[in-house]
Order: sequence, then structure tokens, then C-alpha cells
Amino acid sequence: MKFIDEFRNKEIAQGLIRRIFEISTRPIQLMEVCGTHTVSFFRYGIREMLPKHIRLLSGPGCPVCVTPNRDIDLAIALSRQKDVLLATFGDMMRVPGSTSSLQKEKAEGRNIRMVYSPLEALRMAKENSGKKVVFLAVGFETTSPAISLTLLQAYNEGIRNLYFLNSQKRVPPALRALLQSEKVQIDGFVLPGHVCAVIGREPFQFIARVFKRPAVITGFEPLDLLQAVWMLVNQIEKEQAFVEIQYTRVVRDEGNPVAVSKMDQAFQQDGALWRGLGWIPESGCRLKYPFSSMDARQIDADVEPSREHPGCLCGEILQAVRTPPECPLFNTVCHPDHPVGPCMVSIEGACFTYFKYEQNPY
Repeated sequence: MKFIDEFRNKEIAQGLIRRIFEISTRPIQLMEVCGTHTVSFFRYGIREMLPKHIRLLSGPGCPVCVTPNRDIDLAIALSRQKDVLLATFGDMMRVPGSTSSLQKEKAEGRNIRMVYSPLEALRMAKENSGKKVVFLAVGFETTSPAISLTLLQAYNEGIRNLYFLNSQKRVPPALRALLQSEKVQIDGFVLPGHVCAVIGREPFQFIARVFKRPAVITGFEPLDLLQAVWMLVNQIEKEQAFVEIQYTRVVRDEGNPVAVSKMDQAFQQDGALWRGLGWIPESGCRLKYPFSSMDARQIDADVEPSREHPGCLCGEILQAVRTPPECPLFNTVCHPDHPVGPCMVSIEGACFTYFKYEQNPY
């Protein structure tokens, strides 16, 4: 990649759009799995450029959004303990739990700090030896390598007051669960480029081999997205099913073996609870022995019974069976200044994206 303009060329974009119109003959539904893809489709106006019978639906590709209330409630309960310093990525601060949020708890004096890297939590643990420093570990395979490295470094340096409240998720098992659901009707998948840069193509091959759906691993620029849609439509029209790599400048078949090896050293696959999708086997990560003593879930905490807001449709939106405007709370009581559900919090959340680019463009 020399210049960003190479991936925003107007003439090439127009050519791709013409090709899509020429070959597309049937109604299809495509899922952009990654929340950043949802943002890019809106930001560049690509949704309006495509044939009306091509429908784009958001999937469970926002790690903040799929974090279940019970993990947020546990983080809040831990933060209320006097000897705990809780560190978290910024988006998690505003996610509503059952009755509170980390932002509200911080306003009431809890020791909660926002970090940009898990290594900041390691530094805090070194500087606060009398505290239990708990890092709320949220993310997909894109953030897992950095979290793994932090855990391994802390262990090797003998830092024993750093704990990980692990709510990391693995994307492929979630897509398998969606495809097994009768409610979800998806004809093709726009797969997350950054996740695949880490784990490669192979973990997603089941989409084509087992479920006979096409998928394209895609970048985030306008030409990336248009080419991915063209590749998917081309497969669908020919009744083919392959997992193709459009994002060849970043993604290799094997992914990043070094990053994967670090993840394997620190974590083992485990079942995990997803907001909207429920319990999915092998979709989460558990700390391996001998790191189990660094698991924050072993810290006793008085956690309230978790509950969801009765009117929020975030769970169904994450399953691609509803869109944000179909939620009765959307743009009424639920908006970025007052999010009722996590899909309105993160910049990768479908509700936030619809609010920003469709309902209230600014």
C-alpha cells in the first residue's frame, strides 16, 4: 500500500458498482461480521450505491456489545472493593450493567482507570503493590495477543497482584452458532480482516465446507468493501461457496503464527456466554495452568443478579434478526448520550453507527 487514495479511487469504485449491478439478479442478505465494516459501509455511503435487493446486516462483531451483563456486573462488584484497582478499555466504561456502569462507579469514587493497552495495567500493578489490579479483558482475536503477552510478562516478572477478568471471545464459533440457528438467514459473510490477520483463513473454512455459504475476508477501505461485495455476489450467482481473501495486503492463509502461539501459551478454549447468542462452546478463553491464580473470577465478590433492560433489542440485533431502527428504544430513550444497551455505546456498535450515519448524520 503506497497511498490511501489507491483504495478510494472513484473510477475503480464506479467500475465495481457497475459489475455488481450487472451480475446481481436475486435478493441476498450479506452479514458484515465486523463492527468496523459496518461503520465503513455507512461512512463511505456504499449501502446506497448497491442494488436495493442486496441487504447488509450487522453481526456480532463488536466485542463491547457481546460482553454479557454478568461480566459487567462482576467488574462493577470487584471495583467496589477497597483493595481493588480496576483497569478497562474506554468503551467498557459506559456500558450499562444491570443497575450501574463502571462510569457511574468511578463517579462515586471507585478506583477505576481507563487504559489503551493491557500493558498499562501491568504498570499499575507494579506501582500499586498493595492493590489487586484487575484488568477487564474484553476483545476478539485482535486484542488477545496483546493480552496474552501482558499475562506472560507479568507471570515471568513475578507480578502476582495483577488479575485478568477474562471476557475475550473467539469469532468462528459464534458464526457457527449463528449458521445453526433457524432465525438467521444469511447468504454470504464479509469476514473481519483484522481477526483473520491473526488467525488466518482456515478457522472460517467451515462456513463454505459445512454450511455452503460464501465468505470474503475483507479490508476496510471503500474499494475493499466494494470488491468484497462483488466477490460474494459472484459466488452466490454461480452457486459457489469459498472463503476468499480480498485483504491480501494484510491477511495470509496461516495468519500470524507468532501471535497465535502466544495466545496458545496463555489461554485454552472454553465455553463463553455472549449477549444475544447465549452460551457457545469453545468460543471463549480460560487462563491456562499455571496462570489460573491470576484469574479475577477467583476473587470473592458480592455480584447482583444480572438482568437485561426489557425493551432493549441489542441481543437480536447482534443475531442479525433485527436492525437498530426496529428497536422501540432506538433514538428515543436510547441514544449515545444515554445508552440503554451496549450497541449504542461502542463506535463499532450497530445502534451507534445507525444513529450517527442514518438517523442523525453529522
